[in-house]
Amino acid sequence: MFFAASKIFWFFAQPLNFSILLSGLAFLAILLSRRRLALATAGLSFLILGVGAWTSVGALMMHPLEDRFLRPQTMPDKIDGIIVLGGGFEAGINLVRGGYELNGSGDRFVEAAILARRFPEAKVVVTGGAGDLILDGEADGVTAPRLLTALGVAPERLLLESKSRNTYENAMFTKAMVDAKPGQTWLLVTSAFHMPRSMGLFRKAGFNVLPWPSDYRTSGKEHLGIAQDNAQDSLQNLSMALREWIGLAVYRLTGRIDQLVPSP
Repeated sequence: MFFAASKIFWFFAQPLNFSILLSGLAFLAILLSRRRLALATAGLSFLILGVGAWTSVGALMMHPLEDRFLRPQTMPDKIDGIIVLGGGFEAGINLVRGGYELNGSGDRFVEAAILARRFPEAKVVVTGGAGDLILDGEADGVTAPRLLTALGVAPERLLLESKSRNTYENAMFTKAMVDAKPGQTWLLVTSAFHMPRSMGLFRKAGFNVLPWPSDYRTSGKEHLGIAQDNAQDSLQNLSMALREWIGLAVYRLTGRIDQLVPSP
């Protein structure tokens, strides 16, 4: 129920979709001769798209998320496992074409492959099932072995979890599958902006991991202004940052994490 509700909510709350709905409402208001309503909804739609695409608001919302957790300055002598969260593949394309096409979060898997070469004794866990409510796609846990083995990771090192649909299930299912022993060290690889929520969920599940953020979307030096990035990336930053902040708030309210913004 939580999974379906979150997907439906975000479909309407996502800035681009919300702006389209507002534009449709403005058109309907014109047909009904509701001039004030038409002006208000059309103006709000333009404001959302204009702020998202032409300003650095999205990047500024993402800064505190990306800067919250840093990579360890000193590494333990032994790394027992590397956990990479799904969400880095074009699931619909790979389901049909059988490849390993990456999306904007694909750096997670590139970083996991690099870490696997750096720590050749470590297990590599890929956790991620089909995360869409309607669209068909191949689970990342199914796609990832094709990419990772092509990059030199031995198949016997891989542990695959393909049933989780969100980060909460990533944490719960991975803990149950891995059954980490006291004293072991496991790295968690995901996008930097997603690391606070991920760390909070793994801690709540009782699985202590070291953060290894990747897939940075900002330089961290952006300031409030206009046209500091291309419009598409700026709008995407706003969408991802808004989704992450909403996710943190909902997970805190439902008791799935212990802090609104988990701390290092």
